[in-house]
Amino acid sequence: MTENTQPSAIRRNPLLEAAQEEMLKFERRENEFRKKDRDERAAELRLPLDEIKVH
Repeated sequence: MTENTQPSAIRRNPLLEAAQEEMLKFERRENEFRKKDRDERAAELRLPLDEIKVH
């Protein structure tokens, strides 16, 4: 029975890898967007971001 699951696991692997890569790309873009947004809001409020620690 394990012989039947191996071929389908091999076929799903590239799809899983592509999905993971897309998620990583999305997370990078989201992080960049959040940083840019935070910087813009800080500039509008004239807040020094180097003194603020964001977790």
